[in-house]
Amino acid sequence: MTTSVRTEAEARPLGRLFRLPGVYRPQEDTALLSSVLTADTRIGCGMRCADLGTGSGALAIALARTGAAVVAADISLRALASAWLNTVLRALPIGLVRGGLQETAEAGPYDVVVANPPYVPSPTPTVRSTRAWDAGPDGRAMLDPLCAAAPSLLARDGALYLVQSTMSDVDKTRFALAAGGLRSEVLARAEVPFGPVVSGRLEYLTERGFVRPGDRTEELVVLRAAR
Repeated sequence: MTTSVRTEAEARPLGRLFRLPGVYRPQEDTALLSSVLTADTRIGCGMRCADLGTGSGALAIALARTGAAVVAADISLRALASAWLNTVLRALPIGLVRGGLQETAEAGPYDVVVANPPYVPSPTPTVRSTRAWDAGPDGRAMLDPLCAAAPSLLARDGALYLVQSTMSDVDKTRFALAAGGLRSEVLARAEVPFGPVVSGRLEYLTERGFVRPGDRTEELVVLRAAR
């Protein structure tokens, strides 16, 4: 079963989310992936799911609303506290894992793993305050490790759902997933205006060829990968 490709996906409103200072604010990419998770009938009760880099818990909430058992993982204690409070306020209990790919894998495997990893190319080294969006000079500092770790995160029939910008090379992500024995499909696409991070480094991104001169939008893509 495959899900149809959307050229203009409508994102379900995420609602008001509590965030401690420094926790990533959900934006169009989170909303797009959330809408896919909500609509995909392959996700539901009895499934064990993980939200990697949960931030405020928006994707954990989308998963929990399907009736799945959800683990929210993040290296930030502030993010985990924000995610926990947001799910408790909605009476949607989740488990918490402090850590990244290794710690999440140790608590697995999972039927569904979701991720909105950092993917914006950065002209400067990533620091604590920018780690939610900066992803190295090619935008793949987190995407490549995620693709490599995906098979170890997933149960035999498990699936990875991730969202990224075309700036950080969707084809490379699909090839990397294939190298690990995972077949990927595009579930959704959306053209969105540049946010403040991209707009603030537009000269760098244009010079490096990540965006074309005059562009003011980027394309977001949601992928699903499974064995």
